Amino acid sequence: MPKFGGFGGAGGGMNMQAMMRQAQKLQEQMQAAQEELENAEVEGSAGGGLVTVTLNGKKAMLGVKIKPEAVDPDDIEMLEDLILAAYNDAAEKADELEEETMPAGAGLF
Repeated sequence: MPKFGGFGGAGGGMNMQAMMRQAQKLQEQMQAAQEELENAEVEGSAGGGLVTVTLNGKKAMLGVKIKPEAVDPDDIEMLEDLILAAYNDAAEKADELEEETMPAGAGLF
């Protein structure tokens, strides 16, 4: 009887088992990387350090620091822009950290 799809016989079964073990190992690595990202902290700043934003590696904001000299009641828009810029700076760093932390092949799932 002919084999179809390469899954017949003991050799095909062994390859499938090896692939399943590899997939499980990758899932475990991905879970560990996700936990590492949740516990990591990155900082972004703007205005020469007038505003600093702290995020975890999953981009959840953990804190904002604003120096008093950044606060001008007549120019709230500037402060809003500084906060946005600081967040974007931290988010870029979180993206880089995620790229470094996630195992190769993580995009398969």
